[in-house]
Amino acid sequence: MENPFESLQTPSEIRKRIWQELARAVQDRHHEWRTLTLATTQAGGMPNARVVVLREVDADLARLCIYTDSRSDKVSELANRPDALLVFWSKRLNWQLRIRVTAKVHTTGPLVDAAWERVRQTAAAGDYLSPAAPGSTLSAAPSSKHGTKDENLPTNPSNLTSQHHLAIIEAQVIEIDWLELARSGHRRARLRADTWDWLTP
Repeated sequence: MENPFESLQTPSEIRKRIWQELARAVQDRHHEWRTLTLATTQAGGMPNARVVVLREVDADLARLCIYTDSRSDKVSELANRPDALLVFWSKRLNWQLRIRVTAKVHTTGPLVDAAWERVRQTAAAGDYLSPAAPGSTLSAAPSSKHGTKDENLPTNPSNLTSQHHLAIIEAQVIEIDWLELARSGHRRARLRADTWDWLTP
């Protein structure tokens, strides 16, 4: 099947489509760009990557937002070195994005308060209410039985606190490396705020 997105020829068309797809991923749970890889740098200089969920997109400000636990490794790593890389892949589009960002972590303030008002009414709230930080050792293995909850898991109401640990990673886009895979020939480009450079794939 031919990829209809191969018909996008001009930099302005492609740039517009990238941001449209990113915005769509926030609303569509089945969009492949809803989950992405966030790569940060550990204190010793080693890379650290994990899959996260795209929560907010602002094309006008070139900004992406991700929710996380304020006690997670990614928060301390970004505090030490705010440069990070976001990687997206879509089989439907045959597009890969590698987005270089500068990240700012919000643990308090209006952005966090507004996000928590949305999250607190959902099942995801328990993820940010656990007294144990992400990566903490459990006293026993979680149950694998369908439909049961282990007492060590943060979603158990008896193991929740009233204080949430929701934080927002606000990622300011610095540069986008766009790659399209196509039978007619791969294309690659580097996008900055006011520039566009075609690259060898």
